[in-house]
Amino acid sequence: MRKEECFYLGKIAKKFSFKGEVLAYLDTDEPEMYEELESVFVEFNNNLVPFFIESCSLHKNDFLRIRFEDVASEEEADKLLGCALYLPLSALPKLEGNKFYFHEVIGFDVEDTRLGIIGKIVSINDSTAQPLFEIEHNGIEILVPMIDDFIVAIDRANKKVVLNTPEGLVDLYLNN
Repeated sequence: MRKEECFYLGKIAKKFSFKGEVLAYLDTDEPEMYEELESVFVEFNNNLVPFFIESCSLHKNDFLRIRFEDVASEEEADKLLGCALYLPLSALPKLEGNKFYFHEVIGFDVEDTRLGIIGKIVSINDSTAQPLFEIEHNGIEILVPMIDDFIVAIDRANKKVVLNTPEGLVDLYLNN
């Protein structure tokens, strides 16, 4: 499986027991959704390798305690530390309404209720405290905070995000 066909689930943070169990930190608001996993892809040298799960359970709300098949010692678990975990995009639960996955809106047109179509989403910058839509408009990059109050609608059928931005925010980029 290719990484482009998957989503980042989290990473193996530490060993849990001398029997090869590990704790994985999950990059999700709902880690309990992943307690029933049967397998996961582990990234080794930029390759995704399938690992089958013998058992897993939630640990201290943020971590998933995992016992992989064929990993039965601390030495074998050591090799997994720091490795990223991935699942196929098809494993993501479908979101509705104004909830969306970041990867889902890449390429969507952006319509501002006041200004009309202002560009296309080329990326989501989530390295800041507040994630930002990165919108391309005739070679200009427009950054708009992903704030619920700004998001009017996610129109999946027409591949469009409708925003209601405060006056001046987008204008700042367009008037230069």
